[in-house]
Amino acid sequence: MHMMPQMGYDRAITVFSPDGRLFQVEYAREAVKRGTTAVGIKARNGVALLVDKRLTSRLLEGGSVEKIFQIDDHIGAATSGLVADARILIDRGRIEAQINKIVYDEPIDVETLAKKICDFKQAYTQLGGLRPFGTALLIGGVYNGNNYLFETDPSGALLEYKATAIGSGRSVVTELLEQRYQEDIVLEDAIVLGLEALHKVTEGKLDITTVDAGLAEVEKKRFRILKAEELEPYIKKVMEKAESESEG
Repeated sequence: MHMMPQMGYDRAITVFSPDGRLFQVEYAREAVKRGTTAVGIKARNGVALLVDKRLTSRLLEGGSVEKIFQIDDHIGAATSGLVADARILIDRGRIEAQINKIVYDEPIDVETLAKKICDFKQAYTQLGGLRPFGTALLIGGVYNGNNYLFETDPSGALLEYKATAIGSGRSVVTELLEQRYQEDIVLEDAIVLGLEALHKVTEGKLDITTVDAGLAEVEKKRFRILKAEELEPYIKKVMEKAESESEG
């Protein structure tokens, strides 16, 4: 009996397999699973985004590894997966934010922006011959006194979270967040919690050159990427706590 090979549904164009799966989209999700870990945590007064930069060589200039991006004054994103794919999506997000400003004379609302990026991603799962983006994004922002955290995956699916992670350390971080996350957490504590999660993922390889963080602050109505000297005291705190726990 001649078996129909799976390969026909597995080539460059995204087509349905007989059991209704899109292999190319599934493979793109696998690319994200191999990416560095990014954590997003909603706090009472904003949203914290943190990423492990996974520097592979001490010769690398850490500042050149971009994993957190500013999309608009009030919105930022953390990425995991294929870095070059991520930059295209970030550029697209920035354009959508500017279009909104010109057309409606007001900043884009965070959910609308997330949906625009998702629509763009989804088109790449359906149009002839294009491969999906091998990138997931955590989109964090503030709008009208509220804070938002969204996750988009290569299929273009959109989910809203209180706290979540993407990338290779997703399950480790999610487990920690399930245990420790409180909805009334303040931003400072959210940064510490995010760093503790990354400390666990990287098995203690945590210092100022390997981590980036960004904050969306409700009061200031702004998203900003933290400077190394701002982040340093938080990292110190996490490392000291980890050391005292291992001794105790």
